[in-house]
Amino acid sequence: MPASAETAAAFVDDMAKVRAPATVRRYIASIASAHRAIGHGDTLRSVPVRLALQRMQRCNGDRQVSAEGLTWQLCQRLMQASGDRLIDLRNRALLAVAYDAMLRRADLTSLLAPDLLDEGWDGAMLRVRSGKAGRKDRDETVRIAPDTLRLVHAWLSTSGIAEGYLFRSVDKGGRLGERLDPSRVPRIFKAMAQEAVLPEAAVKRLSGDSPRIGAVQDIIAAGVDLPAILEAGPWKSVAAAEGQPRRRSGALRLVRLLQGAGSG
Repeated sequence: MPASAETAAAFVDDMAKVRAPATVRRYIASIASAHRAIGHGDTLRSVPVRLALQRMQRCNGDRQVSAEGLTWQLCQRLMQASGDRLIDLRNRALLAVAYDAMLRRADLTSLLAPDLLDEGWDGAMLRVRSGKAGRKDRDETVRIAPDTLRLVHAWLSTSGIAEGYLFRSVDKGGRLGERLDPSRVPRIFKAMAQEAVLPEAAVKRLSGDSPRIGAVQDIIAAGVDLPAILEAGPWKSVAAAEGQPRRRSGALRLVRLLQGAGSG
């Protein structure tokens, strides 16, 4: 710090090869903010950076590649293809909770073992903590289905986790680490999809949001209307809900009950 205009432009060119245009622009906005804080606000407004952004625009445009939704049927396919290692137990529980709770990856990896509440024959309630420190009034609860609860129990009992973070890193030797990094979540889903031999094009489109996108797809396929979908997820607007999913209502619970009845 500060970066030269040429370095920032090279960064744009490199990121444009592997990231969506909106993501690269967000990166640049963050870098620009950091430079303004040290009195170098002109660096990211320089000609080399503007030209790099224009090159990215010409090559990639504004169109975002839609993430692939992991419906419950696809989730089951991924889970059935996984093995019996500790990491596999974690991955199955992670995927099932991500689908049922319709959580963003940061919320998913922030869950604590004691957040599992009111366990019973019909599943359990899961406390979802507010992303803002000190805002306990913003905490929410969401129900997870009985089969998801069984997967979570299998992970907890085998890993020995009783306190602290619910989902932890697991090394190649099967040893537990600290909290699972949110950036690992989409990689886990993609690795599971590759083991399940999903088409490579579909694997590439998977993201950390894929289970909650799939959950909304299941809700829509079941004939649930938009107001219920809005109440089910973390959307701030109708447009956001129509574009991709959110969390916490009885709508997904009803769909899961119907799925269970259909598979029985």
